[in-house]
Amino acid sequence: MNFTVKLKHLLCLLLILGLGLVSSCSRDEEDDVLSADKITSAFSAKVPLEWNKLLLDIDRYSPGYRPPAVARMMAYMGLAAYEAAVPGMPNNNSMSTHFTGLSVPTVEPGKEYNWPLAVNAAYATMFKVFYPHVNTFYIDKINSLETVLQVENAANVSKEVSTRSIAFGKAVAEAVYSWSKTDAQGHDAFKDPRPSSYIPPATGANGEKLWQPTFPDYTPALFPYWGKVRTFALKESEKMAKPPLTWSEDPNSKFYNQAKEVKLWVDNATEEDKWIAEFWSDDIFELTFEPAARLIAIANQMVVDEEVRLDEAVEIYTKLGLALSDAAVAVWHSKYAYNVERPVTYIRRVMDPNWKTLLNNPLKNVIGMSPEFPAYPSGHSGFGGAGAAILTHMFGTHEMTDESHNGRTEFISKARTFTNFAELGVEDAYSRLPLGVHYRMDCDEGLRLGYLAALRVTQLPWKK
Repeated sequence: MNFTVKLKHLLCLLLILGLGLVSSCSRDEEDDVLSADKITSAFSAKVPLEWNKLLLDIDRYSPGYRPPAVARMMAYMGLAAYEAAVPGMPNNNSMSTHFTGLSVPTVEPGKEYNWPLAVNAAYATMFKVFYPHVNTFYIDKINSLETVLQVENAANVSKEVSTRSIAFGKAVAEAVYSWSKTDAQGHDAFKDPRPSSYIPPATGANGEKLWQPTFPDYTPALFPYWGKVRTFALKESEKMAKPPLTWSEDPNSKFYNQAKEVKLWVDNATEEDKWIAEFWSDDIFELTFEPAARLIAIANQMVVDEEVRLDEAVEIYTKLGLALSDAAVAVWHSKYAYNVERPVTYIRRVMDPNWKTLLNNPLKNVIGMSPEFPAYPSGHSGFGGAGAAILTHMFGTHEMTDESHNGRTEFISKARTFTNFAELGVEDAYSRLPLGVHYRMDCDEGLRLGYLAALRVTQLPWKK
């Protein structure tokens, strides 16, 4: 099946949402507030880029930080970096004026600051507090990157400016982290991602069979309470997905036919289908980064290709993190509200007791698995929709070749090229069908929630 079938619909929706125009990366002349060599745009994006590269490396091996916890962490990290740089961005507002309870330090009037040093200190501080539990190998990498970037940028300024800038960035990060702590449901949830207190219901009010830990590994529910996590831009009323199709085992029902579509696609998958399915299957801990971080991998490539400046970079990573986090809250809130069983469970019970998905874990030799949470709506689709919309908002309609998995050997890792980000997001979403882990309705609604999360983020008061 052609994965661009829904592209026209997506592009129309993006235009309706008002995300199809480049906004934040247009390099208008800055207000004459700071001298040209002192504003954030005077510097390259090397500092945030290097930290986000390291994030992708650590993401594969950080226990508890699978979706949606990583999306939330990226949002707070990005916000800290943005707040450390925004005093040097004359056309931008601090987000502390919008987020209730967030209070960040201010710069000393008339004093010089080096914004790369401030951003570096903010990232380093956030990495250390959000990743206290990773292997010492990665702790050393965090410390090493902090030192390398600090030495490099301090060489161009006085010791006084360097000390002041580093202290400011660290203080901003500590303030943002303190604000994270006030979100009790999300802040330390990575420490207990599969709480034993959650017992999934087996049947619904009308006798429908609901999600249960799934064949073949039957892993307990991941982040069942994530719907209570604080959002950045989505309203409470926008967190609930539209009702799914009515569950039925009747061969003439819409639900049955969506399950049949998944079965037929997996059973008759072409090499192209398998390539697409595996290309987006960022599902396996210690094998790949998870699906929210995949959008960071794509953003990193754009930051390099477009030679983005520091001011643009911190805005890109922050908007992307906030949108991915809000999309995750809405998706997970809805997953555990509707508790729709996975295709593999339905198909094995109703159609073929030996059927398996195409999702495998080569590290543990687990064949035909599904992610450990209800099907509806799709998390990949939420992340793909949110990420595609933010990238379109920042870069416009732009051809992109995704090289996120170049060089990997455990699956088909060859790069894929897309006409624009909308097409990329659609393929991310609907790749879950030939993989066998989602129904079409899951992908449709996940995309909608992702678009909505991105729209709400772009509507925040970023500009003066």
